[in-house]
Amino acid sequence: MGPGQKVAVFGAYGHTGRFVVAELLERGFVPVLSGRDAEKLRASAAPGLEPRPASVDDAASLDRALAGTAAVINAAGPFATTAAPVIEAALRAGIPYVDVAAEIEANDDTFTHFTDRARAAGTLVVPAMAFYGGLGDLLVTAAMGDWTSADEVHIAYGLNGWHPTAGTRVAGEVSRERRGGRRVRFAKGRLEYHDDAPTVVDWPFPEPLGTRPVVAEFTMADVVTVPSHLTVPEVRTYMTTEAARDIATPDTPAPTAADERGRSDQTFLVDVVVRSAGRERRAVARGRDIYAVSAPLAVEAVRRILTGRTRTVGVASAGAAFDAADFLGALAAQVSVGFPRRQGPPRKAPGQAL
Repeated sequence: MGPGQKVAVFGAYGHTGRFVVAELLERGFVPVLSGRDAEKLRASAAPGLEPRPASVDDAASLDRALAGTAAVINAAGPFATTAAPVIEAALRAGIPYVDVAAEIEANDDTFTHFTDRARAAGTLVVPAMAFYGGLGDLLVTAAMGDWTSADEVHIAYGLNGWHPTAGTRVAGEVSRERRGGRRVRFAKGRLEYHDDAPTVVDWPFPEPLGTRPVVAEFTMADVVTVPSHLTVPEVRTYMTTEAARDIATPDTPAPTAADERGRSDQTFLVDVVVRSAGRERRAVARGRDIYAVSAPLAVEAVRRILTGRTRTVGVASAGAAFDAADFLGALAAQVSVGFPRRQGPPRKAPGQAL
């Protein structure tokens, strides 16, 4: 198997979907464009690319969309609605499935409902193969190295801002409804829902970002992906206050292109700290545009699956499915990764809830 293989992209005309299509083309794959809006599909299709309209409530249309393809990437949220039907279609077609879901509950559902079936089918289903859930899991796995367990994992997201897409906003609304407005954390080895107000702490990011206030327990998909294969009873994620305010403000505009690749001017620094028995290991990733960087993550996953560079079958997160350090190395053009050392926990700010 090699270049020229067809890969279906469900949600191909969406913001992240367009980055995925471009990345597939750059890697020599042939994207098959799919989604429920036939007009948008036709409008987004470059010459020579085949649009195949499909809807998650029409199994036959999904089967037609995936016919003759080697894999499918689902870039259409909310994934609480789209993931299960597209996974079902992938299982019927006998092809691997990858998505870019950031929704905690949708990712948890994928592990809960499809692990046994995907394993029995001998295929691979990789949820959250994106900036949230996938990149953090790879960084944590690589940082742990030869450790088989850890006491706690901390993932701090240093975004200079966050202009959410329409899909991000809809997915957030679906998640809030499913939680009944409660917040979620991963502690004592399980997901816990609670009504505690968010708090602010200082996080000592590496330079040039430096120490910044972050929202503690700004919980992302890493709380599903990391403990799905690593023995860690506590996984906490944090978000810079600038980005947290952006996503919470209804009139924050969508991202706009600032370069020839369509990326925005958003930058990110992901700081991972893993602690075990008084020891500490770290990983740091730097890059640009959280939506754009999800595309090479998802496409590299597909490339490795189709060339047999995987570690398991069934439902698996990025860190379980692939060699984490090697995978991160393959992203060097988009993500700069390092493994520095630091001692000491983050300090609480004298600040209060946002």
